[in-house]
Amino acid sequence: MNILITQALPEAALTPLRTRYTVDIGSPSAPMPKELLMERIADIDGLIPTISDTIDASLLEKAERLRIIANYGVGYNHIDVEAATRRGILVTNTPDVLTDATAELAFALILATARRIVEGDRRMRSGQYRYWAPLDFLGTEVSGKTLGIVGYGRIGRAVARRGRAFDMRLLCTNRSPIDPKIAQEDAVTQVDIDTLLATSDVVSLHVPLTSETAHTIGRPQLVRMKPTAILINTSRGPVVDETALVEALKNGTIAAAGLDVYENEPSMAPGLSELPNVVLLPHVGSATVETRTRMAELAVRNLIEGLEGRIPSNCLNPQACKGACAGT
Repeated sequence: MNILITQALPEAALTPLRTRYTVDIGSPSAPMPKELLMERIADIDGLIPTISDTIDASLLEKAERLRIIANYGVGYNHIDVEAATRRGILVTNTPDVLTDATAELAFALILATARRIVEGDRRMRSGQYRYWAPLDFLGTEVSGKTLGIVGYGRIGRAVARRGRAFDMRLLCTNRSPIDPKIAQEDAVTQVDIDTLLATSDVVSLHVPLTSETAHTIGRPQLVRMKPTAILINTSRGPVVDETALVEALKNGTIAAAGLDVYENEPSMAPGLSELPNVVLLPHVGSATVETRTRMAELAVRNLIEGLEGRIPSNCLNPQACKGACAGT
């Protein structure tokens, strides 16, 4: 069987594939061009794409042999799962393994925005620091503040655990009621989105990108937030109306933002990069050696299970098997 991996992954994780199949790997530093992927898709049995690859219906129409798409990442809005299902192609992702890394980054952005870390670094590098002054370069403390978590899944809960270490009051919103035992264990109160926005000092977003979650935060939501509030997004860029966010940061509607993802990634909304009260990162929520390796190992395991006729444990569309799979 032929396997295509669109970008280079940690090599140690690929050994199980190399001992079983013919493996072709794309560039170590750039996404595979769509035209090349279109050329290759007809001859492969298994595909490991990344979030930089658009796996749409037009591409899948040419996938004559493809049996499984083992996505390298937890988000899969770049894959047309319905089109894959119609063609009997399994789709998997890599949840759980990046939970702590993403939660760590979310909290790093909270601290960086609240204490103006990046601004301070720029000041030192530019030689602008001349003397210490009591009222100079003031930020805000995180300890004891209210942290509002939008989306209380694995990553949201992991952020809450870190918030408790800072004695933060925890609020959350979620699509469904959270288990009362979890609420008690996590010391978190579930509220509606309007209450969370009006009450929180920090709002951290942890929802998947769907038609329902697009622009979860737009102008109406930003004006409900405190003028001292901080917005953090490590989920998916289109969850935030980026143009509205630029206006809110310019006008003082909210105090600051920390972003790891963007609405039209890798592009940013005009004016965003010029603002001093936003910390911008290049989608590095899972970018640790440990996590990226675990992601590769899980994607490889998913791929092998699918090619061997089993439904992988992280399968997003088991109905695509149409009775041909042996189960998990």
